[in-house]
Order: sequence, then C-alpha cells, then structure tokens
Amino acid sequence: MRPSKIVLAVVGALVALIAVGLIAGGGGLLWANATQRTADGFFTSPTVGMSVDSYAITASEIDLGSQPGDWFPSGQLATVRVEVDPQNTTPVFVGIGPDAEVDAYLDDVAHDRVTDFGPDSDDVAYRSFSGEAPTGPPSEQTFWEVSAEGAGAQTLTWDLEQGQWAVVIMNADASPGIAVETSAAASTDLLVPLAIGLIVVGLIIGALSAGLLVLAFRQTGEVPAVADAASPAGFGPYPVRLEGQPDPDLSRWKWLVKWFLAIPHYIVLFFLWAAFAVLTVAAFFAILFTGRYPRGIFDFNVGVMRWTWRVGYYSYSALGTDEYPPFTLAEVDYPARFDVAYPEQLSRGLVLVKWWLLAIPHYLIAGLFTSGLVWWTTDLNEGGDAVLQIGGGLIGILVLIAGFALLFSGRYPKGLFDLVMGLNRWVFRVWAYAGLMRDEYPPFRLDTGGSEPGTGYSVAPSAPSDGGNVSAGLDPNRP
Repeated sequence: MRPSKIVLAVVGALVALIAVGLIAGGGGLLWANATQRTADGFFTSPTVGMSVDSYAITASEIDLGSQPGDWFPSGQLATVRVEVDPQNTTPVFVGIGPDAEVDAYLDDVAHDRVTDFGPDSDDVAYRSFSGEAPTGPPSEQTFWEVSAEGAGAQTLTWDLEQGQWAVVIMNADASPGIAVETSAAASTDLLVPLAIGLIVVGLIIGALSAGLLVLAFRQTGEVPAVADAASPAGFGPYPVRLEGQPDPDLSRWKWLVKWFLAIPHYIVLFFLWAAFAVLTVAAFFAILFTGRYPRGIFDFNVGVMRWTWRVGYYSYSALGTDEYPPFTLAEVDYPARFDVAYPEQLSRGLVLVKWWLLAIPHYLIAGLFTSGLVWWTTDLNEGGDAVLQIGGGLIGILVLIAGFALLFSGRYPKGLFDLVMGLNRWVFRVWAYAGLMRDEYPPFRLDTGGSEPGTGYSVAPSAPSDGGNVSAGLDPNRP
C-alpha cells in the first residue's frame, strides 16, 4: 500500500471516529430526552448533602455568554430549578445573583465556595474564605435575580439569562452553620434540535470519511475481487466463507499472553470498526437509492471483518494458531481466511428491515455465542443486590476449555475446535447479513469444522519448521 493511501486510510478512520462520536452523542441526547425527563419536563440531578460552619455556600462564576452578541437566546436557553431542603429548624435562603454583586456582598464574610462534587452524593469539595458575619440578612439585598426563603424545603425557578451568575445558600437570618440537601434540575427545548444537529453533522462527516476510505482502498489490489453472487466460486451453501485449521503444534502456554500480544491489533481494529460503522450507514443509503453496495466500501468492510477474524482466530475466538496475524485487509497466506461474495444487486426494501427486525432471532443466538452467558455472580452489598458479574459467551467458555487442554495435554481436541469454528461461522454470517452485505437469510444451521461445507477450499497445515513452529498455508486445490 502506497504511503499516500496509508495516510488517506488513517485520516479516514480518524474522521470516522469523530462521526461515530457525533452520531452516538446525538442519539444519546434523543434517548435522554425521551426517557430521562420527569413528568414536568425537567432533567434532575441526584440530591446532594451540604454542611458548613460558615455563613454562606456559593457556587459562583457561572458564565452564560457574558459577551454573547445578538445570537445568544437570552431567556430561551433553558429553565433551571434549584431545590433546597434545610436539615434543621432554621429557615433557609437560596438566591441567584450577578457574580460581581455576590462577591461584593460576601467579600468580608466567612463563606465556602463549592469547587467539586465527588462520586458520592455527599462528597462535596469546598474552598473556604475567612471573614466576619454578613452586614444583614440576604433577603435585604436588592441584586438577586430570583430568590426564595422560608422554613422547610424551598424551590427556586429561573429562566437562564446571559451574564455571570452565582448561586448562594444561606440561613435566612444570616446565622452561621448551614446544613441542607439540595438538587438541581433543568429543562430546555433545544435538546432535540441539538441532537438532530449532531446526527446530521455526524452523517456529513461520515460521508467525508467514507470518501477518504474508498479513495484509500480503491484499485489498490489489496482486497481481491470476489466472484459474483450468482455463482460464488469457492463458497459453500451460504455466500460467506470462514475457514481455519489449527496448527498441529500449538504452544501450551502462549495463549495465556495473547491478550497482550494482540494489543496493537486491538488498537487498529478500534478505528477500523468505527470506520466500518460509518461506511455501513453510507452503504445503507446507497443500497436504498441504487440497489447496489458500493464496491470500494464493500471491499473495505469485508477487509475489516477478515482482519477481525484473523485476530480472533489467533486469540480468544478460536486459539487456532500461534502465527501472528498480519496488519492488512487483504487475503494473505494465513491459517485463517474470510470472504463474502460481492452481490451485484441488493433489495432496496430489505435494507430497511433486515439489519434490525429480521435479524433479531439471530442476534439472540449470536449474543449467547459471544457474550450472553453469566457464569459467576456475587453480592457485595448488604442490600442484596448483585453488583459483580463475570461472564462470557459460549465461544469464550469453549476457547477457555481449549486453552486449559493445551496447557495440560498440549493438544487441541478436534471436536472442540470444530464446534468453535461452527459457532464463529454462525456469528460472522449474521454480521455480514446485518452489515447489509447479503440478502440471503443466514441459515439456522451449525456448520462445524475448519472448512466451509461443500467447497473445494480448505485450510491445510504445513509441516513444522526446524524450530518446531507451524506456519499454515492456504491450498485452494485441496478438496
């Protein structure tokens, strides 16, 4: 791959990561708007306990566009609600005022400024200021934008205005020693437009990323063409091929450290998966309007799946080889191979439903194979809630068993390997279908073994080298 192509691929992957973040952020805001608001439309914080020996608690320097220009939507940005509940019989005061006026009022007054909130509801950090008592009760001051005082819980509601503001909590009679529980809430009509804006910008940036990645991998020769879907040479009954054959002399112990050895691949795959997600969105619209999966995007996404399978085969999806995976999207001489037959035409209607509705049964099954089993849980709370769960899918459990078999016997049981391959084959078929690459529904069938059933292809191990290690080769002519 030429250096210019590598630069395009790296930049495209980074841009794809930004696009995925924006789309995920917009989706998160839409989810929060639909599920996290109270009945009156407010987002509410947890209740926080505050207790100081001074005369006031303040959260100051709240800057709401003090130099905003005409664009700032003063009075329309959001509505804030502060609730303060005193924990003694002393009436409480809560007010919001200009930061400069509040500083002047509390300049020579002993008070505490909130600097941070910790992980616990009552873990509040303060900066203390020494001084004397206030010159008078806070309610006598005329600079408050809004305020509330009295015995029992007090609620203050304010439409945000531009400027620098401070929130002040005091005893209504300006006496020292404040103990309150407080919470804040906010409501805004701008959340949905902001979320839609993030998603739209994310899609635009994703389209830019797709263009960069297609340019990076167009006509490079790194991902060979696949036969037409009508007669996918080398494919079995389903047009997705996943193959692998275990080394006959696998190391007893290397599987214990492959998580560390594979870290460089995990880092690269993180960016490749981000690009895969963005490009799949681009392919969705291309299929919807043209009925075709853009070939450059298809080849790239198949390459990502191929890379993922090689790393999984080397590590904890199969433990099938000790040969380190190559850093390439291309089909190369390696003991594991993956391919998808390129479809000349795809259904415009199926693209709307196959990746979520039609694939639900397979998602449930593939989830059990990959991450859906909890096989140990414990209780760390006195309240009886299970807070620690360690688990894994069926593939992970079987591969762990295979690892211990290698450790103690030096052999990978063939029946276990064949089953692991069948489970991985099922998962990757579902992935290809959900990734919009094929219209053929994945079969509910466990095709076990290292080679695809009914093909003339197999992955055959070669003889051990002088050092005792095995390098596996691909032999397309072997039945």
